[in-house]
Parts: sequence; C-alpha cells; structure tokens
Amino acid sequence: MELALLTASFLVFLFLGVPVSFALGLSCVLTYLYEGLPTATAMQSMVSGMNAFSFLAVPFFIFSGELMLHGGIADRILRFAQATVGHFRGGLGMANVVACTMFGGVSGSPTADTSAMGGVVIPLMKREGYSAAYAVNVTTHSSLAGALMPTSTNMIIYAFAAQGVSGTLNGMPMHGVSIGDLLFSGLLPVLWVMGLVLIAAYWQAVKHGYPRRADGSTELQRFPGWMAVLRTFIGAVPGLMVIAIILFCVARGIATATEAAAIAVAYSLILTIVVYRSMSLAKLGHALGKAAKTTGVVLLLIGVSNMLRFQMAYLEIPDSIERMLDGATSMPWLMLLYINIIQVFLGTFVDMAAHILITTPLFLPMAMHNGVGPVQFGIMILLNCALGLVHPPIGSVQFIGCAIGNVSIGETTKVAWPYYLAIFSAINIVTYVPWFSTWLPSLINGHPVF
Repeated sequence: MELALLTASFLVFLFLGVPVSFALGLSCVLTYLYEGLPTATAMQSMVSGMNAFSFLAVPFFIFSGELMLHGGIADRILRFAQATVGHFRGGLGMANVVACTMFGGVSGSPTADTSAMGGVVIPLMKREGYSAAYAVNVTTHSSLAGALMPTSTNMIIYAFAAQGVSGTLNGMPMHGVSIGDLLFSGLLPVLWVMGLVLIAAYWQAVKHGYPRRADGSTELQRFPGWMAVLRTFIGAVPGLMVIAIILFCVARGIATATEAAAIAVAYSLILTIVVYRSMSLAKLGHALGKAAKTTGVVLLLIGVSNMLRFQMAYLEIPDSIERMLDGATSMPWLMLLYINIIQVFLGTFVDMAAHILITTPLFLPMAMHNGVGPVQFGIMILLNCALGLVHPPIGSVQFIGCAIGNVSIGETTKVAWPYYLAIFSAINIVTYVPWFSTWLPSLINGHPVF
C-alpha cells in the first residue's frame, strides 16, 4: 500500500503540473505520514542529501558555464568550426555539429548549449537555405555532448546517486564511483556521437541539396585558407582550455573535481573580464542570478531524492525490481537491454537530474551483478537520459531548439531518425563494450577502472 501511495501521489502531482522536485517531496512526505514515521526524519534525509562537500562542484560548474555563455565564447568557437568544415556540402550544419560539441564541453549543459549556439546558428542556417527541421536537429543532438563532458553537472549528480550504492562486480565488492574517473570516461563516447552526427548531417545535406537558397542557388562557400583556420583556432582555444584545465588538475592530482570546478570559475572570470573584455557588469549579474537559480533547483532535487532513496530502501523497492527482472531473464545481455529500454522510456518523461537520482539506486546494483561497473553504468545512464532530452513528449532541449527555429516538434521528429541512431549506437557500444568508456580513465590511472 505504501508503494502504491508513493507512486500514485507522485504521478498525480506531475499530472497537475507540480514541478518534479516538489512532486517528489510531497509524495515522500505523504508516504512518511501514512507509515507513521516522524516528518523530522524526512527533513533530516533531505538536508543530509544536500550536505556534501562534493556538491560545491555543482554551482561552480554552472557558474563557469554561464560565464562562458555570456562572455562571447560561443561566437569564437563557431567561427573556428565554420573555417574548418564550412566549405563542405552542408558545411554550416557540420560546423554547427563541431561548435555545439565543443561548446558543450565548455558549458556542461545541453540546454545552455542549445540556447547559446542555437540562438546564433539556427536563424543563420535558415537564411542560408537549410530547412528549419534540419537546423534544429543538428543543433539539439550535437548539444547532448554537454551531458558527457568534464564540466557536466549531471556527472556530479550521478556520482552522488551512486555513492550509497554497493554491489559486487566479478566477485569484487564495489562502492560508489570516482568523479575523476567519470570526467574522462565520457570523452570517447562524445567523439563517437559527434562523428556519427557529422555523417548524418552531411548525408541529409547531400540528399536534400543543402544549402538550397530562395533564388535556387546551391553554391558552397570557399575554403578560407589555413591561415584563417589557424587564426580562428587561436581565438577559440582560450575558451576551450577550461576543459583541459579540469582534466589536467584531476589527472595530476593537483585538485579534486570540486576544486577544479572552482579553478574553472576563476579562469572563466579572468578570460571574459580581462582577456576578452566581453563581460559587462550587467552580464555578470545575469550569470550570477542564473547560476544561483539553477543551483537551487538542482540541490532541492538532490535533497528530495534522498528522501525518496530512504523510502525505497525502507520499502525494499530495489530488491523487488531486481527479483522481477531476474524472473524475466537470466542472460546478462538481455538484462542490460531491459535496463536500457526502461531508461530510455523514463528519460522521455522525467527531467535528466531527477531521472539519474531516482533510477541509479534501482539499476546500478543489477548492472554490477551483470558485469557492468559504476563508471560504465554512469555513461550508460547519461546517454539514455540525453536521448530523452531530444525525444517527445518532454524533450526539453528539442523544444528549445524548435522554439528558436519556429518549427513544430512533429516536423523535426520526422527527420530526426539518423541522429537518434547515433545516440542509440553509442548506448549499445557503451553497454556491451566496456573498454569504450573505461579505457581512457584506466590509462590515466594506470590501473583498471570499472
């Protein structure tokens, strides 16, 4: 009965339009009251969930991304991408892919990436003779790189969600996950996704003859020369250096991920205020306000998710789900397929951070039992969640892109299948080829990482 009350109340609150954080918190409190548990226990769970030093990385990463977003970094990255691949068929679309992937590494947020790059490139692509659906799909699917890059706050959230989870992997006890290992584990999957999205963008451009301008011309821009590529690269490098700084500090043991995030903020401030001089007082205030608002939303969600974690453990929900799936199959590959299908389905309805916090305690023990380590599973869940950001009915990133491009979600979905295949292929490779996500952190650490 308690589980029915928890589930039903959560769904009712969502149906009524209550934000996910409040829906989770209210459903947990109702269940606490029904069980006769003191509400003080709920509040203690909530506060303890947010009271962790590692969470200081969340506001730092968010603030760093906002500084880069308002400091003109996106424009410099786009100019470099255009100079590099803009002379190919569909060159502006391909430049968009490269620019969105690189800026995703700077911002750490698919939403910020789509807002920043899409606001510039989508109208430009439409003027240059690309369809709105093509421009939106290229932008939104490339922006998903932000979920897997070292500046991603979702990696911090996953590390928190996994820290209380223990299990056995190949007979070895496992507990929690290293944030440093996660920072490196997403780089190879990001390159894979970028490569396939580039292929999809080129293929669609050739198929439809993009750019196809109003006067009927389909001329391509001329290659500006290697000096132009070098000049725009030099302009973009300082902004991209934030990724290298984070990885270098963590890999060399100079700083923890939290301290590296603080260093990234200091670097972003120096870059945008002193070097580029593109940060005004008004922009700085806006960046601070947006970072504070986003941090509040994320930390509230983390707190109420800790309440939910207590309830799930109290009601033995993870054990029940594991017994149900064990009864469905005994084959590890099929079990992992079931987990991915459930994750993709949930990802289309639930916000990314909420999805990670709710499902990690449920599925990580089962994944470890079937040979998937916590680092590998982290990339699995991030990719599954990322797919939900561009897939109806929720698809928050896709809705942002459609709003910028003034095109319906249905129109973009009709031609989005090559980009979906790129994400699906990455999910399956990460799931069934462990070294794809663990090779780089293993190389950096000098010992196997799972």
